[in-house]
Amino acid sequence: MKVSGFTFLKNGSTLGYPFVESIRSALPLCDEFIIALGRCDDDTEALLNQIDDPKIRIIHTTWNDKMQDRGYVYGQQKMIAHFNCTGDWALYIEGDEVLHENEIESIRNNMEKYLDDPDTEAFYFDFYHFYGRPDQVGISGYRRAPRIIRNSIRSYAPDGLFFVVLDKNKRGRYPKARHAGGNIYHYGHVRNVAKMQEKINQVSQYWNEKPTPFPGYGDIDPAVIRPFKGTHPAIVSDWLKTDAEWEFTPNPNYRLTKRDKKVRLKLKIEEMLGLEISKKHYTDLDK
Repeated sequence: MKVSGFTFLKNGSTLGYPFVESIRSALPLCDEFIIALGRCDDDTEALLNQIDDPKIRIIHTTWNDKMQDRGYVYGQQKMIAHFNCTGDWALYIEGDEVLHENEIESIRNNMEKYLDDPDTEAFYFDFYHFYGRPDQVGISGYRRAPRIIRNSIRSYAPDGLFFVVLDKNKRGRYPKARHAGGNIYHYGHVRNVAKMQEKINQVSQYWNEKPTPFPGYGDIDPAVIRPFKGTHPAIVSDWLKTDAEWEFTPNPNYRLTKRDKKVRLKLKIEEMLGLEISKKHYTDLDK
């Protein structure tokens, strides 16, 4: 069994991504790791070269700044990296996401177990979306997503978040997936406030938006914040000490949006029924 890892990056240092930790966390699982690297104005490429692992292959790319439709440029860059993978399975991990060293064996075992099962097209992970500070998580968004895809099926990525499988030329569907046996630890919303502002400044154009001032992480409904009771991956410990945001103060004047109210209702329904009903971009084979 051969496993490919892949990601895309541009100005990872300037934007506060723990991308070195992210890639290092995935290397024990992968036989090769493909990076689609856009033109950078910082030391991102130098830091990638310092990892000094023969599994890594960098593909230099040019981002289409005219593509400003719902972040589709992310999907384009994701596909460039994916289409250069040569493994049986392809693991997609973003620059602010990290795998836990205690879960690598379980993930690998599942890929080996279902390698010859054509119905298993992908594996999904549970997500810890850290928010505001590293000892708490937000639960208002997606909580599971497929990040390993069988590399011999016709698939593409119209979005950075998910995959679409093409059974026929004109119609797509989400992949049939099983649980990977691990979690994705997502640190994008605990980068320090200045780095988050710089990210907003640089990427808003890809959503056809103008950058706005980032007031901090306090503008959020407290009902969607939960304490994190697990352990962080060891490889990200230094980044958490030096680069993560630890000051979090909820805005007492924050007013709930329509979306917040819908999320609160959904959480109440989940509590009443004992179900988890966040959006899924896969068909669950484990049910």
